Amino acid sequence: MNDLPGGDRKTAGRGKENASPDNPARSVPSPVDKLSRLADPVTKLPGVGSTYARRLAQLGIKTVGHLLYHFPRRYLDRSNVTPIGSVKIGQDVTVIGTVCDVNSRRTRSRKNILVVTLFDGTGYMSGVWFNQEYHRDRLREGVEVAFSGKVQFQYKRLQMVNPSYDVLGGGEEGEDQGGGPQGIHTGRIIPLYPGTAGITSAVLRKMVSGALDAVDGMADVLPEEVRRTFGLMTLTEALREVHFPEGEETLKKARYRALFDEVFIMQVGLALRKKRREREGGGISHGSPGGLVERFRLSLPFELTAAQEKAWGEIAGDMSRAIPMNRLLQGDVGSGKTVVAVQALLLAAEGGYQGAIMAPTEVLAHQHYRRIGEMLEGLPVRVGLITAGTPVEDLRDLASGDVDVVVGTHALIQEGVSFDRLGVVVIDEQQRFGLRQRVTLAAKGSAPDILHMSATPIPRTLSLTLYGDLDVSVIEELPAGRKGVVTVVADNSQRKGAYAMVGKEVRLGRQAFVICPLVEESDKLEIRAAEKEARRLADVFPGLNIGLVHGQMKSGDKRMVMDRFGAGEIDILISTVMVEVGIDVPNATVMIVENADRFGLAQLHQLRGRIGRGSERAICVLFADPSTDEAKARMEAIRRYDDGFELAEADLRIRGEGSLFGTRQSGLPDLKLARLSRDFKLIRNARSVAFRLVDQDPVLSEGGNVLLRWEVNRRFGGTLDWLFHG
Repeated sequence: MNDLPGGDRKTAGRGKENASPDNPARSVPSPVDKLSRLADPVTKLPGVGSTYARRLAQLGIKTVGHLLYHFPRRYLDRSNVTPIGSVKIGQDVTVIGTVCDVNSRRTRSRKNILVVTLFDGTGYMSGVWFNQEYHRDRLREGVEVAFSGKVQFQYKRLQMVNPSYDVLGGGEEGEDQGGGPQGIHTGRIIPLYPGTAGITSAVLRKMVSGALDAVDGMADVLPEEVRRTFGLMTLTEALREVHFPEGEETLKKARYRALFDEVFIMQVGLALRKKRREREGGGISHGSPGGLVERFRLSLPFELTAAQEKAWGEIAGDMSRAIPMNRLLQGDVGSGKTVVAVQALLLAAEGGYQGAIMAPTEVLAHQHYRRIGEMLEGLPVRVGLITAGTPVEDLRDLASGDVDVVVGTHALIQEGVSFDRLGVVVIDEQQRFGLRQRVTLAAKGSAPDILHMSATPIPRTLSLTLYGDLDVSVIEELPAGRKGVVTVVADNSQRKGAYAMVGKEVRLGRQAFVICPLVEESDKLEIRAAEKEARRLADVFPGLNIGLVHGQMKSGDKRMVMDRFGAGEIDILISTVMVEVGIDVPNATVMIVENADRFGLAQLHQLRGRIGRGSERAICVLFADPSTDEAKARMEAIRRYDDGFELAEADLRIRGEGSLFGTRQSGLPDLKLARLSRDFKLIRNARSVAFRLVDQDPVLSEGGNVLLRWEVNRRFGGTLDWLFHG
């Protein structure tokens, strides 16, 4: 992490103006120096030794900044707590007391009952749990606890069944059960934090209070104009108020400031990364599409959709500039992304460059190789295939430039694979590859253009964050002639009818998929389930050709099964989730998914996209027995929405952004407060200001932007260190 401006870290920003009035020679930390303490390890705080540091690390807290941005999950207003002696039966209340008794026993019906009793000086209240013995690990005698729930009177005592509770303090070395610094534990609104073993809310309150004192009066990382534009309180005020609020209104303003910082600083980082790429240039200017692209377009047996034409125009425009293209092409399953990508590969070939397309699985790579080869038949373009077992001669052809377009798997990034003149890289299903893998392939050329493709529709709110430094093209239109897919959510009582429908479709000359349950715990169990299903369906459909494919089969065997299915030799294909991506069999009109409630919405949509790719209407039957509200919501969403982008927005609402993408893999800071669907307007406005700021000051080296530069790099985990080197 680079230090803040002002010279040596220990003396940064210090001088006579900061001398103590009582001792002119003594240096006093400046606001800038106090800001730099956000990067200090937590062990610099009083009372935080190596034991606590290890425990805090389990929460992702390693620095003072991490601690201050570990926000409360909720608050408890201790000035509005009901004394136990004043509660009324049937009331929903919060009471606070000290655990004075913990008792567990077994009933005649063999249930375990745990009874934990509090005393607050005015009376006793018991919390009762059935078969939840684990609560006693936290609710020990002497611990101060808040119970929230409905009051009952049974067995001659006041009690709450399954109360919500928070351990407020006690039982941990170093916890102060008195008022604490500035009364942080009593008589006020107190924060309740996500914790871990040995780190209660009381411990965190004390640590956070010390951290706030250490940075009190620190310089603000946001330029004054930005604070003024959005009406934001200062950083010091906001952090203190988020942790120890004085009231509801000020807490609301403080959380808005923290939320704004999350969104704005992420967008500034994205703008800096994009600006650097543009500034460094060094890309390939491929010129305008010529005869090769035109001959390809004329050979197509269909017209491109308006959405495909628009996306191609944006890609061709990028490729004509001497700035490396970094574009995301997203479109629903079957929207025709590959045809657009092939034009990019041909545009590179026109200028004497090579194009590469990397797929996440060998089955998909072989399919691309076959389809692209068919598309380019009759054109002076040689297509190659690189997988784990590729012969050495083929690698030599690629290195010598005899191959114009190469399709491959991860094998493309192996050390022994080299190109003559790599001009464009297409990453298919880019979310299946890590950042390092994508960068490694691009490094095999000299700043080639990169086109990322995704058939998993990304909500526009998400694309502004996760892919905020990429240009985005969207194909929102399906090719003409598609009749779509009808989705039915069924239970076992409808199984006979579903099988009758499969039999009818096969008699009409069509084909079906059956997807076996997702068994995350074990590949072997998943394979066993698929094999068992294949045997069972052979009895259900005597006389039909039934095939089986799963991820643990040898590559050649998988390819043979898929080729036979594609050729119509297999009527029903039993598969694990491995067919989720890219398999194209237009004659398949039926899909049955077993235990569909175990799958995520994106997976179900990808699976469903394997059918309905021809001119016949298709039907997808999802057998499900959803046991949670979330699973029920997923089943309703997949039944209701056939548009992938609408489905992705529904997924965002149901699951939240944290489960939809991994920010650590993408090199972005975590979002702790922002909710993309809720805060879209703020994200869009913050993005506009952030990109304008970086346009005016591309490395944030002017005036108040210098502190912002330091904070952006801190939040991005030091990955923007290049900002400080010219």
